[in-house]
Amino acid sequence: MDHASSVLVPPDNRPRHDGGPGRRAVTAAEKQQASDVSLWRIGALFHPHRGPLAVVVTIIVASSVLGMASPFLLRAVIDDALPHGDLPLLAWLTAGMVAVAAVTAALGVLQTWISTRIGQEVMHRLRTDVFAHLQRQSIAFFTRTRTGEVQSRITNDIGGMQGVVTSTATSLAANLTTVIATLVAMVALSWQLTLISLVVIPPSIWLSRRVARIRRAVTAQQQRELAELSVTIEESLSVNGATLAKTTGSSAALVDRFTTSSQRLADLELRAQLAGRWRMATTSIVFAAIPAVIYLVAGLPIAEGAMSIGTLVAFTALQSGLFRPLTALLDVGVSVVSSLALFQRIFEYLDLPVDVAEPEHPVRVDPAAVRGEVRLEDVTFAYPDSPTAALAGVSLTVPAGSHLAIVGETGSGKSTLAALVARLHDPTAGRVTIDGIDLRDLAFADLAAIVGVVSQETYLLHTTVRENLRYARPDATDAEIEAAARAAQIHDLIVSLPDGYDTIVGSRGHRFSGGEKQRIAIARTLLRDPRVLVLDEATSALDTETERAVQRALDELSRGRTTITIAHRLSTVRDADQIVVLDHGRVVERGAHDDLVARGGRYAALAR
Repeated sequence: MDHASSVLVPPDNRPRHDGGPGRRAVTAAEKQQASDVSLWRIGALFHPHRGPLAVVVTIIVASSVLGMASPFLLRAVIDDALPHGDLPLLAWLTAGMVAVAAVTAALGVLQTWISTRIGQEVMHRLRTDVFAHLQRQSIAFFTRTRTGEVQSRITNDIGGMQGVVTSTATSLAANLTTVIATLVAMVALSWQLTLISLVVIPPSIWLSRRVARIRRAVTAQQQRELAELSVTIEESLSVNGATLAKTTGSSAALVDRFTTSSQRLADLELRAQLAGRWRMATTSIVFAAIPAVIYLVAGLPIAEGAMSIGTLVAFTALQSGLFRPLTALLDVGVSVVSSLALFQRIFEYLDLPVDVAEPEHPVRVDPAAVRGEVRLEDVTFAYPDSPTAALAGVSLTVPAGSHLAIVGETGSGKSTLAALVARLHDPTAGRVTIDGIDLRDLAFADLAAIVGVVSQETYLLHTTVRENLRYARPDATDAEIEAAARAAQIHDLIVSLPDGYDTIVGSRGHRFSGGEKQRIAIARTLLRDPRVLVLDEATSALDTETERAVQRALDELSRGRTTITIAHRLSTVRDADQIVVLDHGRVVERGAHDDLVARGGRYAALAR
């Protein structure tokens, strides 16, 4: 489109990291990731699952309380059953131990199933919400955003959140409940030994907070680096990118760029993994020392007779059981804090404003009953950050069923005008109407059924010819698909292929020539049968012979429809009912071909 380049960031002008070429600088906004994410907003993701979460919490509490029976059963075995040779009591106690383990394991399986299902539903909703919201963004968003960056947010960022979303809430509840239940049981056995055991908790919390801050910063860097890697893959391994690399001899440079980015990612992963190792090593040593201290205290003369062997063994078992969930609880805190960078990146996309929004109360129309009169009423449009308007005060009327041609030099605003008619953008001022209805009042589905676009850059999906045609109208029959292909003068070519309509077109349709792709696109548009047709330089990239074949298909497509043609080659618009000449976003001439040539103005100059 004209002026589209004003919102593109050329590769050589991209901001860079200080660390070397090709790396993007960390913005101030990204540095604020830690403080911008609300834990309440993350918690709101689980709000629709309150009932199942309550069941999970109940199961967790039951498992934790039930698990506390094992140390007391062990104490009874050591102090009562074994010393007195009470075999029936011993049998009951050991059976109780097995029963506690079995019930706890069964509850654990049930808890895992429910919590994982909740987590996956949250992940599913996040993915679909982000994808749906991005679908609502205007074309301006996609021209200024690299495709690899968008893909990385949906795949890498949401994928990185999976562990936190699926297990963190339940892990937090399970370990917290276990810690509380264990502390209660320890106090019941010996409050003095409990105080000794808890000495390690404050330094552990302090160390965990330090690790969390490190992990959070590293995670943010990892996701940015993954996005850079995705951009490199998307740009280099597409058909166009691979062709460019081979024809410019830049394959080796691309490999070096990818290798450097991958090495930075590996270094970041190493930092992330090592960030908590020293903390875990320190706490493990301290945790291992606590039982030794307890045995030492129990062996002192001052403690002689203060507790039984069974109590000592049961307590040390509880104490060991305390440190495991306590460590897990601290690790959960680290995971939650480090994952905030991921949530921030996802919420950033969910919070993007929608420039071209669906109307809340759309005017309902029957696309088949639309006449197709198009009006531009004092329309002005400026691209973001552009110092001048692409269109300024343009007023046009295209009667239903007539043919309007828009001509002008490059950058005059022709494609911008076409984009406004298809509502790829909204006017900055003025309005565009069809049959008197402002396009902003029409539902997107209705507008897409009314306005069809065939542009110079034809996009075909990597699937069969049949599915590419059916993409425009999923309910189309094979007979209707073939009829559209015949009208577009591409049927004979398709049936000559080895697999006919089931032939795979290849990435971006590279199996076909430019003219063949154009005719497939025309057939796809014919299937939709729009009342208004926009032809945006649909033949400008074709040779003369191919252009004639495509033009015949376009003539078939245009018959009986309101047609707006954007063209460089004036030979394609000589027969238009009305020709409008644009210059710097303004209408400078209008009329029929012969009249405009006779005037000797701008159109006559273009014709010469």
